Amino acid sequence: VLKNSLTTLPMGGAKGGSDFNPHGRSDSEIQRFCQSFMTELYRHIGPNLDIPAGDINVGSREIGYLYGQYKRIVNRVECICTGKGVVYGGSHVREQATGFGVIYFLQNVLSRYGVQNLQSIRVAISGAGNVALYAAYKLLQLQATVVAVSDSNGCLLFDGGMTWDHWKQIHMVKTGAKGSVEKLLDTFDDVQFLPHEKPWRNCECDIAIPCATQNEVDEGDVAYLLQHSCRCVIEGANMPCTMQAMKMLLQKQVLYIPGKASNAGGVAVSGLEMAQNASKMP
Repeated sequence: VLKNSLTTLPMGGAKGGSDFNPHGRSDSEIQRFCQSFMTELYRHIGPNLDIPAGDINVGSREIGYLYGQYKRIVNRVECICTGKGVVYGGSHVREQATGFGVIYFLQNVLSRYGVQNLQSIRVAISGAGNVALYAAYKLLQLQATVVAVSDSNGCLLFDGGMTWDHWKQIHMVKTGAKGSVEKLLDTFDDVQFLPHEKPWRNCECDIAIPCATQNEVDEGDVAYLLQHSCRCVIEGANMPCTMQAMKMLLQKQVLYIPGKASNAGGVAVSGLEMAQNASKMP
């Protein structure tokens, strides 16, 4: 609720999901699950009720399956979910919104401390979904040095920093084949993959951006980051730092930027998508 209120858009803050694990599932299995899920959910959502959106393991493909089933059941076209593909009324910038927003927020905060550009600043990122990928994309544009990304299988380290070729390959692996970042070892010699590891204890960075999941950064991770020159932690995921980690960051006077503000770009564009659909704009 707090994050949505910071956008100043008329949105609430409900949250929900399912315990279905999509890893190793075929497209048809995921489609059938989404359709079955919506067959029950459609009774409880609507343009003036709750409006679901994507999150971990729920991208435009899954939203498309859900939206298609809703239309099939009610025989109406209306905004009952955001994060749709553009052809179904989605926003052109929804995919990039959260990741870009994290970096825009970071730039604004750092400018207050006299840091006017991110050139050559080392950044470690966890995750390899939309938030992590587009945060990395924007950092590459700003000539920062992305030293690590990760997924549920492990951590990928870049010897000389991520390049555009690295980014394109990761994007293809994660959005197309739905594979692991480990596959980059087949293409590049300047990367290392550490199975079942997180970036925080395996590289030096100036800025850490946890974009993977809740409670992924604990006190031990913070201690390692502080010992290896990290000066800022900005959250891309929802609540990625444990309470103990947050307290430690504040006690050590590290620049800590909570996700309630920094990752609100996604919900802001969801609000714009809702307005776009309500006005029947393409």
